[in-house]
Amino acid sequence: MTGFPGSPRTLKGAIVAYAFPDLVPSVVVFQYNPETLTRSLSPRTSQGGGTEPQRADGPPEESISLTMEIDAADQLEKADPLAVSVGLHPVLAALEGLLYPPLPLVIANQALSLAGGAFIAGEPVPIALLIWGPARVLPVRVESISITEQAFDPNLNPILAKADVSLKVLTYRELEPSSPAYWVYMASFTQKEVMAALNLATGTGLLGVRLPI
Repeated sequence: MTGFPGSPRTLKGAIVAYAFPDLVPSVVVFQYNPETLTRSLSPRTSQGGGTEPQRADGPPEESISLTMEIDAADQLEKADPLAVSVGLHPVLAALEGLLYPPLPLVIANQALSLAGGAFIAGEPVPIALLIWGPARVLPVRVESISITEQAFDPNLNPILAKADVSLKVLTYRELEPSSPAYWVYMASFTQKEVMAALNLATGTGLLGVRLPI
């Protein structure tokens, strides 16, 4: 947000993760919105081939990469007790937690294993949503996180860091209808169709010729 009166408020992007059945999400808000967001889409071609080369096997596979800049300078300047005591450890732990299964489930599985339990429950990672403005809310799986800690306080707490994050968009091919993330994706899919229709209305007028088909 700029200092000029009447300037529009800039929304913050975020990654919000749910580890069900816990309904309290883990929220990683981008302190500074990444300057760039790289998206890569590749089609899922039909395995059947044959006479229908245009047939797809579902939506394209989409990956997203971005870089987060995280800085405790403002909090330290205001003598924020949390930043003074542990620096950026909380936000880095929340970010790394996107790759970890829930601790209570891990402990339960360890206890079952030590007791000779025959059935060990799977350890799913949280369901994550990338929120990048009202027009882009996507269920994602965190593929990788590379963190560079660039400055430290006297207790070696990180106070300046950069995180390169790679995400894979989860679609109706990977998600079950019983998952809330499935419906988040379908809402995004619907919104994309609406946006494409708006572009068609504008684009055909600019083309200036009748479409051949």
